[in-house]
Amino acid sequence: MVSADGKAVVFVADPAAAPPSPTHVYARPDDSYRKGISWRELLLKYNTDARDNPLGLLPAYQLYENKTYGRLVDRFGSKQVYILSAGWGLVTADFLTPYYDITFSSSAEDYMRRGKTGYHDFRMLPDTTSDTVLFFGGKSYLPLFCALTNKLRCKRIAFYNSSQAPSVTGCTLVRFKTTTRTNWHYECANAFLAGEVAAP
Repeated sequence: MVSADGKAVVFVADPAAAPPSPTHVYARPDDSYRKGISWRELLLKYNTDARDNPLGLLPAYQLYENKTYGRLVDRFGSKQVYILSAGWGLVTADFLTPYYDITFSSSAEDYMRRGKTGYHDFRMLPDTTSDTVLFFGGKSYLPLFCALTNKLRCKRIAFYNSSQAPSVTGCTLVRFKTTTRTNWHYECANAFLAGEVAAP
C-alpha cells in the first residue's frame, strides 16, 4: 500500500522502533491512513473495490514461501481456508493483503513483535459456521485463534506438538508427535492432507 507522499508502506508492530528507510514508511494496521479511516479500513475497502487490483496485492495465502498454504487452497478452495495473521487477524485465503512484518515470535526483532493490545483484528469466519474448524499453528498463535473463534458453535480442533497440552478453553486439542520444533505445523498440515492425521 502507498502513503500520502507516495512511499510504500510496510506494516509492523512498532513503527517507532523500526530501522529508518528512505524508500518506505512504517505503520501499524490500525494507524490512521487519513482522518477518520485506518489502514485496516482502507484495506477492507480496497478488497471490496479491488477490480484490477492496481496495487498488485497478493492473496493472503501467497504471502508465505511455504507451499502448504497453496496445497490447502488447492484441496479445499480459497473460501474454506483461512489465514491467521498476526497483523490482520483471521482472513480468507484469497483476501488481498499487503506485505507486513508482524509476528508473535519471541525471537523476532522488537519492532516486529505484536503486543497484546491495540489490534482490531478481522474475523472473517462467520459465526454461523457449522463445519469443524481445524487449526494448524504454533502455540503463540493459539490464544488469538481461540479469541477470534470463541463465538462459533461448531467444533474447533487445535493441533499441538509440545509434551504438555496448552491451556485453552472451547477447543479439542490433538497432539501431533514430531521431532520438528520450528514450523512443525506445516508438517502437521501436510500429514493431514496426506490422510496420515485425522481429526477426531
